[in-house]
Amino acid sequence: ALWDSLCSPSRASLASPVLCLADMAGPIVQMTRHNQAREPVPYVTLSQKCEEAAYEERRYPAGKWACVTKGEPMYEQSISMSFMKLMRYICKENSVGCYLGVTVPVLNEIHLTKEGTELEREVITAYYLPGEFQQNPPVPVDPEIHITERAPLRVITRVFYGMTTEETILREISLFWELLGSTDTVLRETYIVAAYENPSIPQRRNEIWFICRA
Repeated sequence: ALWDSLCSPSRASLASPVLCLADMAGPIVQMTRHNQAREPVPYVTLSQKCEEAAYEERRYPAGKWACVTKGEPMYEQSISMSFMKLMRYICKENSVGCYLGVTVPVLNEIHLTKEGTELEREVITAYYLPGEFQQNPPVPVDPEIHITERAPLRVITRVFYGMTTEETILREISLFWELLGSTDTVLRETYIVAAYENPSIPQRRNEIWFICRA
């Protein structure tokens, strides 16, 4: 499940050398205590293609998200570090001092270089504020977390499983373009990797989102 297994020493050290298990003990206990249903980010399904190349078009409403931007040498490092920061915010490090609740998916916004052959280093990781906090989001203690009002979003999405390295993401983008064929209706430089489980799970469920032009 999302947010589990975050306290393994290897994962903590991978994310950040200054992140020790003592830092995470409180949040992990909180998460375990509140192991309730995860709130899905609201959306409307506009169309589905359910043959071999299964994908669907969705519309997500405007909403408030807690966002962290990281530019580590490797994509997985960026999302692991951002994820830890957001987990602390969700657990307790916020202006109301309490557990906020888990929503899925967590979004990782990525950009391709002009040539389209590799990812830009900067990744924006975004956590959707649960419904009860949408009107009045708790303020993060961490200055690197920013509360952002994101505009409505129309996307075409496809599921894939496993680790999200730069290589696997580029492969999924390329494969999805082959399935969709030539189209001008989606962006070519910005994509979203939607994560339904935490970065420490090897065979985790992800989606690649192609963003429709306004």
